Amino acid sequence: MEIIAKAKSIRISPRKVRLVTDALAKKPLGQILVDLKFIRKRATKPLLKVINSAIANAKHNFGIEKENLILKKIEVGVGSTMKRYHAASRGRAHQILKRTTNIKVILEGEPKKEKPEIAQVETKITEKEKPKLLEKIIKRKKVKNGTKG
Repeated sequence: MEIIAKAKSIRISPRKVRLVTDALAKKPLGQILVDLKFIRKRATKPLLKVINSAIANAKHNFGIEKENLILKKIEVGVGSTMKRYHAASRGRAHQILKRTTNIKVILEGEPKKEKPEIAQVETKITEKEKPKLLEKIIKRKKVKNGTKG
């Protein structure tokens, strides 16, 4: 099962983010998280955030534990480019391109297999016990609903 997390329009050049992602290639997920804390690049903070988001998605949405996850792929794409201008000589303007990045993390893992339900055991209730059991059931329903009778 694939778990996906995305971060769009991060204000850092995709080239700089790819430097970090290439260093993390073909490593286990636990090792990647440790390495991201010690790599001294600005791109590590958004990458760590997206990977932690993917882990949280797996845990919350699919019930997959962190130990059962494998990093399948990190895609680093080009986001929108902001264009700014810088005054130059002779009344001209030079363009400055402020690039943004889109990051997509894909994790893979299998959810835990659920235990089969236990078969309900049939019990024989005598005619004398039925009224007592009905009273108990009614009392429980009243307590759950917030009305005590």
